[in-house]
Amino acid sequence: MASAWWPCLILALLSGLAASGFLRSPSRPLGKRSLPEGVSNGIEVYSTKISCKVTSRFAHNVVTTRAVNRADTAKEVSFDVELPKTAFITNFTLTIDGVTYPGNVKEKEVAKKQYEKAVSQGKTAGLVKASGRKLEKFTVSVNVAAGSKVTFELTYEELLKRHKGKYEMYLKVQPKQLVKHFEIEADIYEPQGISTLDAEASFITNDLLGSALIKSFSGKKGRVSFKPSLDQQRSCPTCTDSLLNGDFIITYDVNRESPANVQIVNGYFVHFFAPQGLPVVPKNVVFVIDVSGSMHGRKMEQTKDALLKILGDMKGEDYLNFILFSGDVITWKDDLVQATPENIEEARIFVKNIHDRGLTNINDGLLRGISMLNRAREEHRVPERSTSIIIMLTDGDANVGESRPEKIQENVRNAIRGKFPLYNLGFGNNLNYNFLESMALENHGLARRIYEDSDANLQLQGFYEEVANPLLTGVEVEYPENAIQDLTQNAYQHFYDGSEIVVAGRLLDEDMNNFKADVKGHGATNDLTFTEEVDMKEMEKALKEQDYIFGNYIERLWAYLTIEQLLEKRKNAHGEEKEKLTAQALDLSLKYHFVTPLTSMVVTKPEDNEDQTAIADKPGEGPVDTEAARSMAYLTSYQPPQNPYYYVDGDPHFIIQVPQKDDAICFNIDEDPGTVLRLIQDPITGLTVNGQIIGEKGGDSNSKTRKTYFGKLGIANAHMDFRMEVTPEKITLWNGAAQSTFTWLDTVTITQEGLSVTINRKKNMVISFGDGVTFVVVLHQVWKKHPVHQDFLGFYVVDSHRMSAQTHGLLGQFFQPFDFKVSDIHPGSDPTKPDAMMVVKNHRLTVTRGSQKDYRKDVNIGTKVACWFVHNNGQGLIDGVHSDYIIPDLF
Repeated sequence: MASAWWPCLILALLSGLAASGFLRSPSRPLGKRSLPEGVSNGIEVYSTKISCKVTSRFAHNVVTTRAVNRADTAKEVSFDVELPKTAFITNFTLTIDGVTYPGNVKEKEVAKKQYEKAVSQGKTAGLVKASGRKLEKFTVSVNVAAGSKVTFELTYEELLKRHKGKYEMYLKVQPKQLVKHFEIEADIYEPQGISTLDAEASFITNDLLGSALIKSFSGKKGRVSFKPSLDQQRSCPTCTDSLLNGDFIITYDVNRESPANVQIVNGYFVHFFAPQGLPVVPKNVVFVIDVSGSMHGRKMEQTKDALLKILGDMKGEDYLNFILFSGDVITWKDDLVQATPENIEEARIFVKNIHDRGLTNINDGLLRGISMLNRAREEHRVPERSTSIIIMLTDGDANVGESRPEKIQENVRNAIRGKFPLYNLGFGNNLNYNFLESMALENHGLARRIYEDSDANLQLQGFYEEVANPLLTGVEVEYPENAIQDLTQNAYQHFYDGSEIVVAGRLLDEDMNNFKADVKGHGATNDLTFTEEVDMKEMEKALKEQDYIFGNYIERLWAYLTIEQLLEKRKNAHGEEKEKLTAQALDLSLKYHFVTPLTSMVVTKPEDNEDQTAIADKPGEGPVDTEAARSMAYLTSYQPPQNPYYYVDGDPHFIIQVPQKDDAICFNIDEDPGTVLRLIQDPITGLTVNGQIIGEKGGDSNSKTRKTYFGKLGIANAHMDFRMEVTPEKITLWNGAAQSTFTWLDTVTITQEGLSVTINRKKNMVISFGDGVTFVVVLHQVWKKHPVHQDFLGFYVVDSHRMSAQTHGLLGQFFQPFDFKVSDIHPGSDPTKPDAMMVVKNHRLTVTRGSQKDYRKDVNIGTKVACWFVHNNGQGLIDGVHSDYIIPDLF
């Protein structure tokens, strides 16, 4: 399963630098600067603690990190935490030199304005901001004066969801450096009693884990503690880097003497329901699979692999069918067929022969599947006590037939009519995930992203396993009339084995002596009613474990569930109904101090003396990938005005951002391996950058199909008598005749008058020539034994405003402002990539809308950058022709 499903937290503390990239110091010999143990870029993180208190599945987590700036100038420190998508931040505080500045939850726009005002006045400020429902990443950056200490404390809460028979807290720990005091501590209190408790770490051997890890449980209480010493954190006995980089997982389950459990505290109740030992309800499953051209290659092979495994798990009483959609729709069988051994074998042959082709007709594929399930039920082709499920997998947006998302949604809603759930699986990032999620939610299902990775087939299988064993259908949870109010969702189409139904609400009469709850549902062979009766006085006695229980946890659990469900309803609401749901969710978010998609949290240092804090400017960011924005929330939403940027990466793709247009232009250069190209030449500053092209292993002589990259970069400053050669293996610097050599395994900062170079181990390097010229080189590494690909480099210009107007080269010529106009946008040969007419530099060019990737922040996935692609080696956009930029050697 994708980790996004599991409750998880990823912790990282990163030290950042000023916009110029580096500190400058008096002239010194060029060479490695040794870094004190536990100090990275001048920042020492001396304490990190993750404290978790779980009461009745409701987790209250506090992440505390303490750091000190050992440098002699102000530094920016970034605190990154990745949270479960279901978590709500409840507090964030900064403590700077012993003074604490608490956060305040406000309506989103109010918070943003307060933060931007504070930053513009030069004050320390941090913003907790949620972006949509995918609360996955939070970041706050703080400028810390030389010698000052800072403490970050982040608190968040979530309801742990039962998944495959257990509750799971998934912590991905990445402190980036040795931490003198590192600790994970979890206390668990479950009134039903704890049946199992375990903890494991992927980044440390069991021998070392055993001495650093303590876990125990007895009765209602459990405890996990992980406190590795400095030596246990080292990646090797003499190393100064940390091996704490991976997964720390805590799992547990509770005793289930009865299928249900009700708990009541201070007038609020929560009702947990998870029966065991029931026969599985037969299911009728239609798999609706996207086989358009974009599924070609690994995605298609992984999908087929997952479907073959799923076929092996089908039960003999189940019914199934496959529907494939591209430009048209193909069905395996005209009707659903029973999962007999003969039919399963025939299905396996069908799946193995699936191949990609054509466009994406989501509408017709789904409607065919829905019609098939409806007809099977109407014509009694499936068992009376069976349940129907439709699972759709796609990796893109509809582009043929009915392609309007709102119309597809309407068609699907009218066809299903609430009779069975729709589950939408979105493969990768190039799709409208909001549309898939909205359509699934209004049809009693859910959406799940399948990440493009080596385990995508396991993610698909994992999702199927969640819905493979329905134990009850038509589940309704009932309470005494006129006894409760503000009830959360109490009707569910299915209860799946290994999961849990949770309902919460408020009691109208807090003085009642008894409380009764009934759960009704249809089983595989008969209808069932489960009754739970609670003696209120006995309940009060049982819940006096105040050392383990945090505050009014059931009230907060109720508020959490209510907000979560209001936000889901809001996605498909319109007009007055949407306004009402928004107002209710906002009111609860503010009352209970939850950071939700409607609120933000601001931490601002009071206006005592603005000169006390030195502020380091942050470099401008490139365009934000819309999918990343949808799936992440940032504590720091403020971004200073963008610097224009220019880069070349990949095959080799040149990207020119034009800030005046809020757009970008891109082009490729197709040349033979070994060719050296002039990227930048500035006769005034003396700076030059050249790049040598490499090909793939074995070589492809066909210029139309071969892939080429930059395998070597030469960066020189004639006025400083400085040269640097960068390859995927090493970095060589010449200062006059003196030579220094480093590898990509180093983490090192090199400084001299007017120059700063930082190598970030196996990731990237940043080169700054004073204020106003900063380059970033990104290292792309592939599997060493790969038969075709080899390591290569990307080159990014993130600041060029001090370079002269005489700068030229394939990138350099664009450092001065230029204009272009795009008109006559019309369909191209690829329906997903329109063509247009561009007027630039007095040339009329046919261009194509496309996208490239910016790998500065994430070298594995990158951020999508939309651009207008200029064909024929940039002809008409670049001055002259591309061969004019070929030079004989690197320097």
